[in-house]
Amino acid sequence: MVYGTGGIAHAQDFPAALDAEATEIANLSAEAMRLYQAGKYAEATEIAKRSLAINEKVHGPDHPDVAATLNNVAVLHREQGRYAEAEPFYQRSLNIVEKALGPEHPVVGMALNNLAELYRVQGRYADAEPLFRRGLAIVEKAQGRDHPYVGTALNNLAPL
Repeated sequence: MVYGTGGIAHAQDFPAALDAEATEIANLSAEAMRLYQAGKYAEATEIAKRSLAINEKVHGPDHPDVAATLNNVAVLHREQGRYAEAEPFYQRSLNIVEKALGPEHPVVGMALNNLAELYRVQGRYADAEPLFRRGLAIVEKAQGRDHPYVGTALNNLAPL
């Protein structure tokens, strides 16, 4: 919903026995996105959680595809104002991508921005600012100053 690692596009890499699960992940993710876009956040959350459970079963708990699904669940909780429920999903997603992709990967920058945005909407500016700054630095270094995401990150940081 906010970021992804291309996960479900790699279903062809799974052994044949996992094809059904890969297809189910793809279908559930598409349904969650459709519901999200329709503003049906509670329904989308339940679908995304089902996708998460299957994703963890297929990939294990520390895979970047799991991190992307965790992020999606967090976004859905945030959209419903369920900030305390969103936070652990964002944190776990961030921890996974930092470990799996490295601390300077652009996806880490986006994950930092997402967690910082959660803190910002709660008025937790002291928690948000360092995450926004670190995320901006990572994306700027990896993608260059002219990348559109750098502008988004700067806009997120500006009100603080």
